[in-house]
Amino acid sequence: MARARKKTAKKATSHRRKAAPKAAHHKPANDDAPQLSRRPLWQGNLRLSLVSCPIALYSATSRRSDISFHLLNPKTNNRIRMIPTDPDAGPVERADLVKGYEIAKNHYVMVTPEELDAVKLETTHTLDIERFVDAATIDRLYWNDPFYILPADDSGLDAYCVIRDAMAGADRIALGRVVMHTRERLMAVEARGKGLIAWSLRMADEVVAAEDAFDEVPARKGDKQMIEIAEKIIAQQAGPFAPQDFSDRYEKALRELIRRKEKGEKIVTAEPVEESNVIDLMAALKKSLKGAGGGKPPGKKRKAG
Repeated sequence: MARARKKTAKKATSHRRKAAPKAAHHKPANDDAPQLSRRPLWQGNLRLSLVSCPIALYSATSRRSDISFHLLNPKTNNRIRMIPTDPDAGPVERADLVKGYEIAKNHYVMVTPEELDAVKLETTHTLDIERFVDAATIDRLYWNDPFYILPADDSGLDAYCVIRDAMAGADRIALGRVVMHTRERLMAVEARGKGLIAWSLRMADEVVAAEDAFDEVPARKGDKQMIEIAEKIIAQQAGPFAPQDFSDRYEKALRELIRRKEKGEKIVTAEPVEESNVIDLMAALKKSLKGAGGGKPPGKKRKAG
C-alpha cells in the first residue's frame, strides 16, 4: 500500500509540473502577436502576511516589432561605435568606469559596485503586500507598466493559487514594493483569470499635480449651445474599446519607406497637410455634426419623413 501511495503521489507531482503556469510562455503562437519573454525581469517571493511563494515577473508588453535605426558613416557605410572618452585622457575602457553622483558643478561622489550592493532592501527579493485598496481610488496618472506574475516553480503553486483566489474574492488591488533596475517601485497587484497581474505605479514625487499644470488655464465656461453640439458629436463617435482597430500608422509608413528604398524605388515626398485655421467655432461644430450623421447616434435609423 505504501508503494502504491508513493506512485500516486509521484504521478500527481509529475502532472503538476506539466501544468505549471510558468511554461505558458513557451507555447507556439501567432508570429505577429507579441510574445512573452523567455527571461523574467525579476525573480523573488510574493508574500501575503505569513504566506509566500516564489514568483517571476514578466513584462506584459513587447516592443520587439518597433523599428530602430543605427548610426552609420555615409562615406563607408560602417556602423558607428560609441567609445567612452575622457576629455583629458582620451578613450577609456567601459569596464574601468565607476558611477558618480554630481553634488556640485564638476564635483562628484564616486560609488563602487560593492557599495551599491550593500544598499539592499528586503524588497530586492520580496514583493511584500502591504495594503489593499479600491482600484477606483488610484489616480490613472500613477499607473505605469504592466507585468504578469507567474509561479517560479511548483513548490509555491498552492500558495500562489490561495493568494490569487483570495484576492479575486476580495475585489481589491494589493499594494507592495519591489526593487527593479536599481529603483524601489510601488506595485499594484490584482487577480486576473488563472494568474496575477501587476502594474508599477509612479511615486508621489514623480507626478506633477494637475492643479499645477492647469494653473494658468482661465476659469471660463464654454458656450452652452456649443457644448450641446459637441456632446452630440461625442455620442455619435462613442463605441467599445477595441485596440485591434488602432495601429501605429507612422511605423507602417516607415516600414513601407524602408521596403521601397531596399528595392531601389524613387521616394516621392508627400504634399504637406494644410493646417485648418478655425475662425468660427460654431460653424466648425455644426459642420462636424453634419459630417458625422446629422445628430443621430449610431445604430438608430432615421424616421421616414
